[in-house]
Amino acid sequence: MLLGLRTAIYRIPDLAAGKRWYTKVLGFVPYFDQPFYVGYNVGGYELGLLPDATQATVGVYWGVKDIVSAHARLLELGAQPRTEVTDVGEGIRTADVLDPWGNVFGLIENPHFKLAPGEDK
Repeated sequence: MLLGLRTAIYRIPDLAAGKRWYTKVLGFVPYFDQPFYVGYNVGGYELGLLPDATQATVGVYWGVKDIVSAHARLLELGAQPRTEVTDVGEGIRTADVLDPWGNVFGLIENPHFKLAPGEDK
């Protein structure tokens, strides 16, 4: 069911300052830069900055091929619903649940995901 880690999200209340800092850290500019989200492609993985995120924002998303089935399976296995499957644009869908211990477990279906050349799937 899980394909591997795909996305890490960081809360950045001051998006301009966060973008400057992460651009210096990474050594390159974001591929996606909007007032609601800044995204960097780091070796094929997403490092995202969210200005309106809260402490409850999902920090890591696990990749899946079929998010509807994966979400349903986690609920069948005892996870509690937290969000519905949501289209976040360009065919990318996310959802998350709470595992039996209350941890947020994020899922992402991203048809555009590609690892950097030479990386395993």
